[in-house]
Amino acid sequence: MNETDRIFMMRAIELAREGVEADAGGPFGCVIVKDGEIVGEGNNRVTSTNDPTAHAEVVAIREACAKLGSFQLEGCSIYASCEPCPMCLGAIYWSRPAAIFYAGTRDDAAAAGFDDRLFYRELELPNEERDLSMQQMMRDEAQAAFRMWIEKEDKIEY
Repeated sequence: MNETDRIFMMRAIELAREGVEADAGGPFGCVIVKDGEIVGEGNNRVTSTNDPTAHAEVVAIREACAKLGSFQLEGCSIYASCEPCPMCLGAIYWSRPAAIFYAGTRDDAAAAGFDDRLFYRELELPNEERDLSMQQMMRDEAQAAFRMWIEKEDKIEY
């Protein structure tokens, strides 16, 4: 860890504390950096916005992508005050940054009441064994959209 990484991680941790003080949501903060400059940041805003996807990382990704005018974060580093949950990790992978740094662990989050073990466990199970009912239907009809995408010549791939 160099001093620059430390500064950005301290900002992510500061955002987590600010979110708690403002009753915005849980104790999580995130900073996204490109070329030594913060291009996106956020704290957890789940309860203040009634949005279960408003985790710090997702908020920061949305801000960074808007600022950069891109749906990908190529060349960016993400600094999260805690190890990303499965949802955030998925969003991070889709955004394709260069690196992720985190401070607290998923066990630290669980000790504070944010236990993601259920999600990790559920993802490993076949659909029919998951706690949340997940049923496939109308697959043949859905294929039309996939065919359109495959045949679309001017698509923007991601």
